[in-house]
Order: sequence, then C-alpha cells, then structure tokens
Amino acid sequence: MPHSSSLRAGRFSETQRIYLLTATTENREALFSDFTLGRLVVAELKAAQQDGLAESLAWVLMPDHLHWLVALHEGSLSELMRSIKGRSAKRINALADRQGKLWQDGFHDRALRREEDVLPAARYIVANPLRAGLVSRVGDYPLWDSVWL
Repeated sequence: MPHSSSLRAGRFSETQRIYLLTATTENREALFSDFTLGRLVVAELKAAQQDGLAESLAWVLMPDHLHWLVALHEGSLSELMRSIKGRSAKRINALADRQGKLWQDGFHDRALRREEDVLPAARYIVANPLRAGLVSRVGDYPLWDSVWL
C-alpha cells in the first residue's frame, strides 16, 4: 500500500488542498487494538492541527493502519506524515516498552479534485470499522472523528 517516504510519482504537496492519506503499521501489527496506544496517535493528529500544519476533516485509526482526510496548511505532506509517524512512534515505543519500527515506510496519498469527493471520502473513512466487522455501528468504534458530526 505505501509507496516511498515521499509522495506518489508525479505528485507534489499543495497547501489548502485536501488529501486522503493512509499509513500502515510495520508488518501490519495490530498495535492500535490497544486503545491507549491509539490515543497517542490521535494526540499527534490533534497536535498537527493545533500547530497549524493541517486541518483534520476525518480520520479513523484501525488496528493496523490510519486513514486521514486532511487539508494541508503548511509544509509538505511528507513532512506532515514524518512528524505524525515519528512522534507517535517515540511515544508508543516508550509507553509500551518496545523498540523498532512502528510504521511502514512511506504512505499512500490521494489528492481530492472536487468538493463533491470530500464527503464520500469522509464516509468511507469512518465506515472502515463497520466494513472490517469490528463493530456493528460506527459510533461504537472509539478511534475516529469527523468534522461532519
């Protein structure tokens, strides 16, 4: 799923553009089945928004991956993802007394081209736990959010 540590070939980061980003844990380890570890990633998503780097429109943290619908405000997508993944890995490794890589290298990015694409993308993101059979109602899954609540 992930490509290199940078954007897909032919892409560039464009501020104020909306992107659907996906990052996967190393070896698809289901680390975020542990709610406490998942909340550390959530804290980093919120920090990125508070720091003015990006606006989170919708996200879901599945046991082994993250889907994030985001409007880029500052810097590049590569810098944003490097920050989120690096800071969350340090915090999770310290709390869980683990070592080594937490995230696979790189990430998948998809730039949304039309305003009409945004709401269906958000619905796709928040419905991931339903499709995966983790819950029977979206509201029962604890690690997601959307500005359209």
